[in-house]
Amino acid sequence: MITIENGVPVLRTNLSEYKQTKAILDGRVASSKVKLDLCGPTPAHNGFKAMVRENAFDAGEMAIVTFLQAKAYGKPWVLLPAPISGRFQHHCAGFNSDFGHLDPKDIEGKRVGVRTYTQTTALWIRGILRHEYGVDLDKVTWMTLNDGHLAEYSDPANCERLPKGASIPDMMMRGELAAALLGEDMPKDERVRTLVPDAQAAAKDWFAREGVVPVNHFFVVQQDVSKQHPEAVREIYRMIKESRELTEGGLPAIFPPMGLEANRKGIQLAIDWALDQKILPRRLSVDELFDDVTGSLG
Repeated sequence: MITIENGVPVLRTNLSEYKQTKAILDGRVASSKVKLDLCGPTPAHNGFKAMVRENAFDAGEMAIVTFLQAKAYGKPWVLLPAPISGRFQHHCAGFNSDFGHLDPKDIEGKRVGVRTYTQTTALWIRGILRHEYGVDLDKVTWMTLNDGHLAEYSDPANCERLPKGASIPDMMMRGELAAALLGEDMPKDERVRTLVPDAQAAAKDWFAREGVVPVNHFFVVQQDVSKQHPEAVREIYRMIKESRELTEGGLPAIFPPMGLEANRKGIQLAIDWALDQKILPRRLSVDELFDDVTGSLG
């Protein structure tokens, strides 16, 4: 049940503070038509499981992989074409060069660490390794710390669970894992190399060809929010757009755009790669992720 105060819907919202969302969190961007009760954990990804398993929030950011799975398993969420975070992912797979050089295909037959198999960063970097470098992902043993956000989902057979309390960065540095998909948790150590050769240049080349900035998190709302309070949803979209425009120092030169059509190719790529990597039980269409309200935003 959505709370109403003075005629305005109050939405339990799970949203982290980033440079591009700070103006919402500090109140510079607000609305008379919707109130966001920013009651989620820090960081917001710690609330994704509660969003899809318990409906603990009415709105908030959600990893694109989590949302795609939620849609495939019939959870009551709808996407706004409003990316909250995204970046190039080519640098997110690394290895310790003390144990020898690795080319991408060298991880076949080896153990590679990742927080969860369904982590969005992992989806993107695995897709890059497969489609750009010919890696057979089924020949890699993916060593995971946690299960995915959706209770209905089980990891593929070539996943194994690490002991509770294990540290993937530490295991990689000790050579217990051949490589790791780590994103921002990659150890700041001169021995660490990116699995993708010259990752920054490779990312720029890929972007020049594909025109896609991989999105990590989009904003989502419960279906009932969109049905019962469409003006509130339109206001949220406006607030996100205005907050992005107020980003201190400006958004990065390469950042996911707003709007459905501007994000269609990237969302389709996420769907294709998630299906290919055994993350989705069925193929989704881009358009079924939106409803009449959210699909017309922007």
